Amino acid sequence: MRAMFAVVRTGGKQYRVAAGDKIVVEKIDGEAGASITLGDVLLAGEGSELKSVSGLTVAAEIVAQAKGEKVIVFKKRRRHNYRRRNGHRQNHTILKIVAIGEERKAKKAAEPKADAAPTTETKAAPRKAAAKKTAE
Repeated sequence: MRAMFAVVRTGGKQYRVAAGDKIVVEKIDGEAGASITLGDVLLAGEGSELKSVSGLTVAAEIVAQAKGEKVIVFKKRRRHNYRRRNGHRQNHTILKIVAIGEERKAKKAAEPKADAAPTTETKAAPRKAAAKKTAE
């Protein structure tokens, strides 16, 4: 059985995920246990077959908000008696991928827009023609 996978972008980085995976990403606002959707899907597939990513989202659950390991920043300039030592711990969010699938709300919102688009185009065309007549 082939599992569905997706490549999502969050926090400036890209992650290959599948249902059930746990990933560590840059901090995302939310409490532990909250559900979020990652909408920036770059690639999706099942096995070796690729699928369309239009309207595709990845549902995830926040497992925890944590801090990364400490990084020591040390600056020194030779012969100038200049030394600076600083530490930094980056904030992270641990996500558990729940499902990869289409967002139903986006489909419903897209259907009325598709119907409304031709009516606005037909209304806009006579106005442009009227503007050209007045310019002549």
